[in-house]
Amino acid sequence: MTETGRSAPAVEAALHLVAVPIGAARDITLRALDLLAGADVLAAEDTRALRRLMDIHGIALGDRPLVAYHDHNGERVRPRLLGALAEGKSVAYASEAGTPLVADPGFRLAVDARARGAAVRAAPGASAVLAALCVAGLPTDRFLFAGFLPPKAQARRTALAELGTVPATLVLYESPKRVAAMLTDAAAVLGSRDARLCRELTKRFEDVWSGDLPTLAARADAEPPKGEIVVLIDRAAPAAATDDDLRAMLVDRLATEGTKAAVQAVTEATGVPRKRVYALALEMKG
Repeated sequence: MTETGRSAPAVEAALHLVAVPIGAARDITLRALDLLAGADVLAAEDTRALRRLMDIHGIALGDRPLVAYHDHNGERVRPRLLGALAEGKSVAYASEAGTPLVADPGFRLAVDARARGAAVRAAPGASAVLAALCVAGLPTDRFLFAGFLPPKAQARRTALAELGTVPATLVLYESPKRVAAMLTDAAAVLGSRDARLCRELTKRFEDVWSGDLPTLAARADAEPPKGEIVVLIDRAAPAAATDDDLRAMLVDRLATEGTKAAVQAVTEATGVPRKRVYALALEMKG
């Protein structure tokens, strides 16, 4: 029984990757609570954080093991968890906050569990990446999560240059101590792209800074932010299409479509005024 009087549900013998809140404790799913209440073995990146969460929701640990599993002890502890799975036990793993395997040490555990034939299940829930995308007001149709950039300036700038060519909103994690330097490098490499700095998402002091990269870099330097931080950077503006670009696109379209359909397709793809595209199409047909 849990402390709330509810019977702990039977849990499938598998590795269950349990998403936990990134701030507000009530942002946990009913399924996650069931898994935390019923799994044979619990593992956590931060056992103290998981115990607090379980206490808030009235889930008793009982005589079940609660194993610390993080970057510094993974090689030593992983065999114990894999052994429990091999014995047919259910193992629930929770990251310190958010969704396991997203910038989290659980990745190797999941890979090795699958390699040994164990079932791996996800109990989805809170994610700082998705929460930031929801509140930032930048395009969400395509995004790339790049985690933490390298801490050293040269490597960080190289990574930013590579990411800068991706036609998607960039989502990055960064520490409060390095975020001003990272934003300064991003401004130097990517220019004045629109960006957001989201901090303490779902918590009491949640805040979203908006502006271009140079503006955010200057603000972070003058007012060092505190707490958990997610930075989002808009994709580069598309290069203006030249007449040669438009002609090349029209050639491909006119080979299989009528003039009206070809002009409409090229106009939508490039954002160039229809009148200009239509004039080029007539010129090519003449």
